[in-house]
Amino acid sequence: MLGHRELTMEDYTGILRRRFGLIVISSIVMLIAGDGISYVLPPQYTSQTLILIEQQTVPADYVKPVVEEDLGSRLASMKEQILSRSRIQPIIERFNLYSGTKTTMDDRIAMTQKSIGIKPIQSNQYHNMPGFFISFKAQDARTAQQVCGEITSLFTSENLSERQQSAEGTTDFLKQQLADAKRNLDDQDAKLAAFEQKNIGKLPGQSISLGGASIVMGSPTESTLQALTTQLDAVTQQLSRSQQDVTFLQALIAQQTHELQRVTDPGAGASVDERRAELKRLMAQKQELDATYQPDYPDVVAINRKIADLQAEITHTPTEAGPKAAVATHADDSPQMLGLKAQLRSAQLAMDNGKAEQARLQAQVRTYEERIEASPLVEEEYKQITRDHETALQFYNNLLTKMNESSMATALEQRNQGEQFRVMDAPNLPDGPSFPNRMVFAGGGLAAGFVVGLLISALLEYRDTSLRNERDIWAFTKLPTMAIISHIGGLPQTAKSHSRWNPFSKSHKPVENAGD
Repeated sequence: MLGHRELTMEDYTGILRRRFGLIVISSIVMLIAGDGISYVLPPQYTSQTLILIEQQTVPADYVKPVVEEDLGSRLASMKEQILSRSRIQPIIERFNLYSGTKTTMDDRIAMTQKSIGIKPIQSNQYHNMPGFFISFKAQDARTAQQVCGEITSLFTSENLSERQQSAEGTTDFLKQQLADAKRNLDDQDAKLAAFEQKNIGKLPGQSISLGGASIVMGSPTESTLQALTTQLDAVTQQLSRSQQDVTFLQALIAQQTHELQRVTDPGAGASVDERRAELKRLMAQKQELDATYQPDYPDVVAINRKIADLQAEITHTPTEAGPKAAVATHADDSPQMLGLKAQLRSAQLAMDNGKAEQARLQAQVRTYEERIEASPLVEEEYKQITRDHETALQFYNNLLTKMNESSMATALEQRNQGEQFRVMDAPNLPDGPSFPNRMVFAGGGLAAGFVVGLLISALLEYRDTSLRNERDIWAFTKLPTMAIISHIGGLPQTAKSHSRWNPFSKSHKPVENAGD
């Protein structure tokens, strides 16, 4: 009555009792079938090897490794390369893998690729050392072992080759980049040198020499101008003293000449004496003005001009020849006159040097003022050029450091002292097939037979329309039961058309213990 009404635990127990034989037979048949299939399928033998990854012999603090990719990504990359057609086909042809009349080379390559297994080791195995397992399945144990060894050899050689190529490629790339950075740095050096040559003395922090004093560009303008003004004032005062010495010595020489002329020509001496007296008076006035005013004061300039004119008149006063000239020549040759003239020449030389120094300082001050006015623009351009130069230099130094590290890493890989794959367990020779597992097939057949028996039992119970109790009568007629007739033995029974063991036969057993 499955599907006709809601079933109870008593109904399930009855069904299991009625269909127990069917379920047992189905389970036994499927068990035998599963075990038989395990004998029919071709066996597969699995050979496995363990590879551990040894770190480089030199600590990473001294030589930084070039390849720092994680193990999973590296294995995936190497697997794609090793499982390519160009690597797999020679192995298939050498060991005649998956040969058959109807299998093409593409099919054989696909089956070989599926038979290769790569699995990283668990973190708690081998003291957390990185590594992985390589396995291969074949129909022959010896073939599985040999092919697994070939695959392992491909992985170890591919790792060495890949690391060397990566290190060499990185070094070559860095060398090219370093050459480009060197050319860029040379251009920046030339540009900076040309700018400094063009703006010498105008650059921040650069010192220039002004009149023997060293001035650093970029210092405060007021203090710099004050230092220049002080130096120029000192030179001007020294020049003024030199001019005074020249004037004084010229007056003394003129006086000596006048006294000589007065001895030789008394008539002419009167006018010369007057000029001498006037000259002394002007000299006294000049000393008073120098004590009060600066040399460029108008009164000081005017009296200097008068003194110079009066000295010129005294110097060019005509004298007679003959004995007078002889007397003058004799006076000029006197030691006193010679000493005065030597002092005059020294004072005039000092005055000329002072004027030259004053002119030089004034020119340098003007130049410095022009540089101060142009310094903001020059400083801004200089900052831009130096910034570019520092960037180029820093980039070059970084590349140089990386290139040196890459060169050491390349040498390390070429000497086989870098990271390597070490075979811990050689490919084993399988003792028995890994597929099919007969216990698994038998257990699977038993489980499948049990499920099939349950499904068939449920289907038969669904099709069964026998009335076995009051609930079945109510499910079909929706009428209540009026009376129950006890079992009467010896009554004729309806003949059964099919055996009770026929799972698809319908039961025609009359209703027992039931009535309308």
